[in-house]
Amino acid sequence: MVQLAGAEPFAADGGPIGVVLSHGFTGTPASMLPWAEHLAAAGYTVRLPLLPGHGTRWQDTNRSRWTDWYRAIEDAFDEVAARCDTVFACGLSMGGTLVTRLAEQQGDRLAGLVLVNPSYATERFDAKFARYIGWAVRSSPGIGSDIKKPDVVEPALDRTPVRAFASLQKLWRITLADLPRVTAPILLFRSREDHVVEPLSARLLLAGATASTVREIVLDDSYHVATLDNDARRIFEGSVEFIRSLTAMSAPDGDTAGSATT
Repeated sequence: MVQLAGAEPFAADGGPIGVVLSHGFTGTPASMLPWAEHLAAAGYTVRLPLLPGHGTRWQDTNRSRWTDWYRAIEDAFDEVAARCDTVFACGLSMGGTLVTRLAEQQGDRLAGLVLVNPSYATERFDAKFARYIGWAVRSSPGIGSDIKKPDVVEPALDRTPVRAFASLQKLWRITLADLPRVTAPILLFRSREDHVVEPLSARLLLAGATASTVREIVLDDSYHVATLDNDARRIFEGSVEFIRSLTAMSAPDGDTAGSATT
């Protein structure tokens, strides 16, 4: 079976602060790789898995479900938590949904979330029928590579698998219902112009994460896949600053682990 370019997972062993990253629906680790490499260069232990059913063909994604995707992120978290004293999680689009679910399940074991255009719902009228038509309509037009920066292409599926999308909608409902359980601080990057995820998702997060704090940063020069777009450096540097600000609160005096200059 042929994999898409950039479908390989990424792992780096660094200091006692760890970060788990998740790519989005129909995407691959390639959309997160520059961010993962930036975090590794800052001295963190990093895991960026390939989600099950992704990185090959849309037909394979249709055979996977949200529980499979979540299990991969949970396994990555367990691996990092076994090595590190403190763990953060970062996600793009559906990856943001998955790590939000991780925060709901892990509670205080997760120190913070960095989310880039996370998805929790959609206002698209046709999305309402996904659960009913998946047996007949197997795929729809692709959603990958929504990038403003010229000549940058995201390795992603060319079609959207409908059955898998219906499973994503189940993840949305469960995650939204449990948003009040999130206690980890959240740094939210949201593109002002996004052709995949509507502003509704950010509004739902801000309204629902009542036990947490959410700092929202609006990106004016990127579309949905902002991690490969014009604002990527802002995301990378902002996430390191976010991690440092939270770990500095609990680190002993003189402890600078995981705070290498980038």
